Amino acid sequence: MGGIDTMQLIYLVVLGTMVIGWFILQSRESLNRSLQHAAVWGMIFVGGAAAVGLWQDISRDARHPQMVLTGGDRIVVPKSRDSHYYLTLDINDTPIRFVVDTGATDLVLTQADARRAGVDPDSLKFHGTANTANGEVRTAFVTLDTVTLGAVTDTDVAAVVNAGEMRQSLLGMGYLQRWGRIEITGGELILTR
Repeated sequence: MGGIDTMQLIYLVVLGTMVIGWFILQSRESLNRSLQHAAVWGMIFVGGAAAVGLWQDISRDARHPQMVLTGGDRIVVPKSRDSHYYLTLDINDTPIRFVVDTGATDLVLTQADARRAGVDPDSLKFHGTANTANGEVRTAFVTLDTVTLGAVTDTDVAAVVNAGEMRQSLLGMGYLQRWGRIEITGGELILTR
């Protein structure tokens, strides 16, 4: 928690304590009624805070689309709320969502995403290995017929299918290096060919 967040929390706790204390002192004879009122105001406050938080999340997502095409060969990707960059590529004419991972060597598909793109993981031979944050995993090398991002289509793209459990497919350097320039600045990832 940052310094500003801590100060705001302390302020809210002190304010809440003062309001509750006022309720108790004002009506000692009807303490039950005061507690009911405090509970109602507490629920109103929590509901208002939740509504403001949700509205900020919704409006931030509406202001920042997944990617912006600026010409046929330049793509701008805003940073998401979790500080990652996400892109949806058409793999063999099937939209697959990727997290951009410059630490990944290859374009890595989950088994579910591979299946959606027409690659049967059950028929693959998982002879390769990859070292990940969760340890070593088995991989199978595949060649994707087409990979399309914006107006750019690449053919015969090398990729791997992960034999382990993965929540998200990874867009690693094996694909990113096909772009002439990769730049991260001002909360945006910019790909240029």
